[in-house]
Amino acid sequence: MIKESLTVLRLNYAGKRDKTVRVYVPAHEEGETFPVIYMTDGQNLFEFEEGMFGCWYTREAIEAERAVSGKAAIIVGIHNDDGAAERANELTPAEIGDLILPDEIRHLAAPEGEVFYDFVVNTVMPAVEARFPVKTGRENTAFCGSSSGGLMAFCIALSHPELFCASGVFSPAFMVYAPQDFSAWILAKTGQQTPYLYFYSGGGDDLENAIRQCTESVYDFMLECYPPEKMNAVILPENPHNETAWAEIFKDFLHTFLARREEF
Repeated sequence: MIKESLTVLRLNYAGKRDKTVRVYVPAHEEGETFPVIYMTDGQNLFEFEEGMFGCWYTREAIEAERAVSGKAAIIVGIHNDDGAAERANELTPAEIGDLILPDEIRHLAAPEGEVFYDFVVNTVMPAVEARFPVKTGRENTAFCGSSSGGLMAFCIALSHPELFCASGVFSPAFMVYAPQDFSAWILAKTGQQTPYLYFYSGGGDDLENAIRQCTESVYDFMLECYPPEKMNAVILPENPHNETAWAEIFKDFLHTFLARREEF
């Protein structure tokens, strides 16, 4: 039996700097391979002391799922190595349209989500697949994130449906775009391959309540242009915008992905 491991990689981000990526591999037999979930905010995924805002406890979620179903996954956490503005820019695509932001932070906006796409697809995924016991292929690969990371999870899955069969779209920051721009972008991305989209939002504080309203609007729009069997929306109105809420809902997304990934 090979023991579980948490490996730290430093990978070059767009020729500008190195970015931290942590890879959790559960304990396994020699030759055993696993599906993989790529996630934003890797600094908040594994241990409480690593994150300023709490922890998703993904390692514990994997262990609990394996105890119940016998299934497990590798978790790849891509860190936010910089500040809040840099994180938002990394995780927000520019191609969708102009951003709707308060005047006091508008000058900080320089969205480059497409650079993040490229980093994930052409740097992170090849490095992980070369070094770790990953089951490759679309049916074995998911993406997940929250807030701006939830926006990224939605956008990267629709932009690369040939690579990701499922996406955990948690508390997504959809409100940064004008609804007509976002709707037009979604329509342009809907095609023959449609990843499974697991939407989640809460409503327990002002930010999460605004996110809930936008999430419900996007979901209702997508019912008109996207296969309803490829979507699920979970709304828990009492939950605030934090890691504790996302950690709990991640367990269900993990189970859904592992149980149904070959259908997606």
